[in-house]
Amino acid sequence: MNNFHSNHKIIKDVGLTLLSEGKTIRIKAHGYSMYPCIKPGSLILIEPVHGKGMPVPGEIIAIKRENGLIVHRLTKIIIRNGIKTFIARGDSNAYPDDPVSSDKIAGRIVGAEATGENSIPADIRINTKPNYIYNRLRVIGLLLLKKFR
Repeated sequence: MNNFHSNHKIIKDVGLTLLSEGKTIRIKAHGYSMYPCIKPGSLILIEPVHGKGMPVPGEIIAIKRENGLIVHRLTKIIIRNGIKTFIARGDSNAYPDDPVSSDKIAGRIVGAEATGENSIPADIRINTKPNYIYNRLRVIGLLLLKKFR
């Protein structure tokens, strides 16, 4: 394992430990999956879900993955045979994520801060009807502009 992957794992583990201890963490967003709500470079605040109850559809949540956290909007809660699963989706993603159990939800996004990279703070309000197609087209347009500049 090289230094980058080793450091990334340590940082991920520290963040998850802090959340499990009831602490709020601040991380820098990367990628365009939540565009335009959360732009790359935004600083987002994640608080643990325990204490304030499970998130509701429309809220933005942090989901534990092998390689870290992914921040997407909760779109649906499914209860089958007494077992809850949660489905999330990035605001500009073509498809929803695979369902996850409640133990995979690391936290909910409760705040955002502007940065030098992104002077407009993220819009973390509950939104039950993001315009996925329009958002995706905007991201494709932005990436094409970046490529040809």
